[in-house]
Amino acid sequence: MRLEERMAKALEKVNNDRYILSIAVGQRADELSKGAKPLLEKNTQNMKYTDIAIDEIAEGLLKIEGLVDKN
Repeated sequence: MRLEERMAKALEKVNNDRYILSIAVGQRADELSKGAKPLLEKNTQNMKYTDIAIDEIAEGLLKIEGLVDKN
């Protein structure tokens, strides 16, 4: 899947709020760089931390606290 498609899926999970997504990706990438285990089932050995974080959010593996559903 291309980056644009993964980003679109991740944006849907945060009500299309790019600011919240960027904060969440940054925080998760930081956790991964400090040794946190990826939640993805696929091999992440050659992936960047930000790509792993985006995929985790896009697949719904990470729940972003404080996010209120506007619907």
